[in-house]
Amino acid sequence: MTRERSLTTGVRKRRGLRRRDRYALVAASLVAVSLTASGCVVVHGEREVLPSATRGEAVEAVEQFTAAYNKADAAYDGSLDAEHTAGALAVIDAARLKAGRLNHPKGNPKHTPLVLSDVKYTIPEKAGWPRWFVADAKGSKGGDARWLLVFTREGRTRPWQATYLTLMTPGAVPEFRKDEDGWAEAVPAGAAGLALAPADMSKDYAAYLRSGRGAFADGEYTSALRASRAKNATKPGLATQYVDQPLTEGAYAPLALRTVDGGALVFFTTHHYMKQTAAANAAVPTPNADVRALTTGEIKQSLTMEFVAADVALSPAKGAKGGKVSVLSRLEGFTGAKGE
Repeated sequence: MTRERSLTTGVRKRRGLRRRDRYALVAASLVAVSLTASGCVVVHGEREVLPSATRGEAVEAVEQFTAAYNKADAAYDGSLDAEHTAGALAVIDAARLKAGRLNHPKGNPKHTPLVLSDVKYTIPEKAGWPRWFVADAKGSKGGDARWLLVFTREGRTRPWQATYLTLMTPGAVPEFRKDEDGWAEAVPAGAAGLALAPADMSKDYAAYLRSGRGAFADGEYTSALRASRAKNATKPGLATQYVDQPLTEGAYAPLALRTVDGGALVFFTTHHYMKQTAAANAAVPTPNADVRALTTGEIKQSLTMEFVAADVALSPAKGAKGGKVSVLSRLEGFTGAKGE
């Protein structure tokens, strides 16, 4: 579970037709296009490169998510914010609320409302769905960390949903490339010219955690994480194994924004398992209440815990100094367990 990046409108310059006039003409033409044989209207707006959201829509999406999140957290009821979350955040949040409900049927006794302030919006222009944008906010929880949220929308009639959430230290979010109207640039999943394409990030990161080889720079979520795992792999009476897998389909697909230096900030998802196996005449350490609430089977000699992680990495432009991918943040959430 990383400054005001406020949207600057700027003075619109003429590019043949003014942008807003072009948008108006496109909208008008869509209404006129039809198939006379069937009477159906064919909408081609998804092919146009347009801002993913207006600033007003982005503000409203953040407000609606925050209100729903607080209601769900207070009641430990996942149905109260399910329509406002998707992807990695949805599965992490649903598991957290389910465990809380099982342990506290009357609701969260430690609930304090989440307040997001000093929100900075980065909205890319793009064609097609999903549309998406990034909100960078100061949260009332998490200390000094900034809440970095990605909101996606799958279609005109679908709600905005918070898909990624990570926490980043102030100043850690890179500067994004924007045009004269303040719109950011979405980077395609298969984009060339980067140390690692967004489409490969989840797969290659999972492989790196297994082998230590790949395009990733040393850091807290790479070399230090592997060292911690190695240290905990074998202890008296207990062995711990790790399995790492990519998650890339549907709402777990990577999303990326172009940075001013030509690189890309990439949001991606990974899937993880940790299995603890006790030796004969030994026992697996007693898990906490949330783990026990979501554990199936009986913990006799082993416990396999499942996690989903929302990750953020900076992929530099090819040929950039250093040239390695830096994993800037990783929010891992427990989602289930099995005892054997």
